[in-house]
Amino acid sequence: MDKKKKLKHTVNKAKEEESTMEKTMNQKSKSILEILPLELIHRILLRVPIRHLARLRCVSKLWYFLISDPDFAELHFYHSPIATNACVFIKNDTIAYFVYLDDNDASQKEMSPPFKKKPPSHFAVLGSCRGFILLHRHPHFLVVWNPLTGFGKRISYFHIVRRCKYHSFRLPYSALLHGFGYDASQDDYLFVVAWSDWERRYHLDCLSLRTNSWINLDAAVSEPLGDLDSYSYGLFLNGAIHWVPLRFKAYRDAILIFDLKEKTFSRISGPEQPVVSAYSYSSLALLGGCLALYYRNYDSCNTHIWVMKEYKVHSSWTLYQIPCKDFQPLCLSNNGDIIGRGYISNDKVGYVIYNVRGDLLKHFKNLCRPIRGVDVVYTESLLPLPSDIKTRTRRIRGRKL
Repeated sequence: MDKKKKLKHTVNKAKEEESTMEKTMNQKSKSILEILPLELIHRILLRVPIRHLARLRCVSKLWYFLISDPDFAELHFYHSPIATNACVFIKNDTIAYFVYLDDNDASQKEMSPPFKKKPPSHFAVLGSCRGFILLHRHPHFLVVWNPLTGFGKRISYFHIVRRCKYHSFRLPYSALLHGFGYDASQDDYLFVVAWSDWERRYHLDCLSLRTNSWINLDAAVSEPLGDLDSYSYGLFLNGAIHWVPLRFKAYRDAILIFDLKEKTFSRISGPEQPVVSAYSYSSLALLGGCLALYYRNYDSCNTHIWVMKEYKVHSSWTLYQIPCKDFQPLCLSNNGDIIGRGYISNDKVGYVIYNVRGDLLKHFKNLCRPIRGVDVVYTESLLPLPSDIKTRTRRIRGRKL
């Protein structure tokens, strides 16, 4: 359904809801609708930053219905002029920490993940997709969490532990690879994990959050997956999850891709002339909706960032060099500058902004950062899980104010 059809569909549903609420609305709410048509209210709300929308749901029952509608959440996620991005990581194994960065300011906050128990549950971030954060909770649980709406869902993966007969199996450390993404053809969020048993046979399992079930995809693994970094989560882009070898030795067929619709693996080549050394480590990032491959080169103070301007078009690889040691690009600012984390001075790690020419524009000080590993970039949204939509709709319609 395209943007115009979704907009019309959502407004029509709101009008139906409005007619059922008309008798119970107070005079103030009526006056708002008399001044502004419902379609205009809807278009204005689509331009409101996501953090404010969560509070605006309390204005009236009608606004609650408009903002909580799944079609509205989808439209806002894709068409809002300002996306709210944050770096998310777990602090002290128990608290989720969010660092918000933009062109001029930075902020941070702490939140408790759902399903937190005593004694303290140990959490780790496994990935993020469309406003949902995927967590690992000790010993064998996955937690899907939307921090903005408060929604949380817990799933066990103990069946993998039984199959591999390795009771110390833990995600992400015991996996060959893992990734979290969205299959638009089925409106389904999927988590894939590859692992090997004692006989060194490859296995691939896929969790569907729509059906809340695990799917065995061993047949999809037809060749060795390579030396991948199990600490690095797969990067979701264009309906597929992407991984890169821990050490980038050859450019041909370097990037491993798993298509979530077709449930198949494929590969694409990296840039033909990567500047690497024996101590270089490669990783992937998403910059302005483009796939980016970067090298943390310990032989120099520069980080090389290759950006694929057109997806799967090899000639579109473009090189940027950032004069920062061990730099991790995170996202682009509204001005198109590169926001990331790296060593600035005196071997201290901090969040910074560079332009594409490599000039340091801003250094954000006194911000918390992960002790180890990489930051996961999280984009706020009001989206529900597909399996949660019917429950939320019943709750909205049955709510009494």
